[in-house]
Amino acid sequence: MRAISWLQAVGATVATEKVVGDDRVMRRVVVKVAHQIPDRPPLRLAVGESVAVGERDREWPEFVLVTASRGSGWVPARHLSASFGNAVVQTPYDTTELPTQDREVLEVLADDLASGWLWCRSSAGREGWVPTKTLEDTS
Repeated sequence: MRAISWLQAVGATVATEKVVGDDRVMRRVVVKVAHQIPDRPPLRLAVGESVAVGERDREWPEFVLVTASRGSGWVPARHLSASFGNAVVQTPYDTTELPTQDREVLEVLADDLASGWLWCRSSAGREGWVPTKTLEDTS
């Protein structure tokens, strides 16, 4: 599934290109604090998949820890049929996070402001979630 289509499915606001003269301009952000990714593989959840819902994150209260047949990861509770116990995935979700470096410039492909994260692309072409509190707009 293309990143943009699943991002729209999860309710993220997908960034659109602005045309300025003959140039297409994507929203860009600058990393003000490097983001390190967790030491576990990303989890990609499909609609209808069963998961066990664990604890709620204290720093990111929108997120709950889920365990699926292929691993575990943090997912916004609104994407699940229940916020504790056993649940069914209601919208697809990919827990991939993007590691960043201080002062790195990223393209914003989508935002999930309710959760406090942006789906970004690095200059190397890697994509993933980055917490908004580690970023600032370039303008």
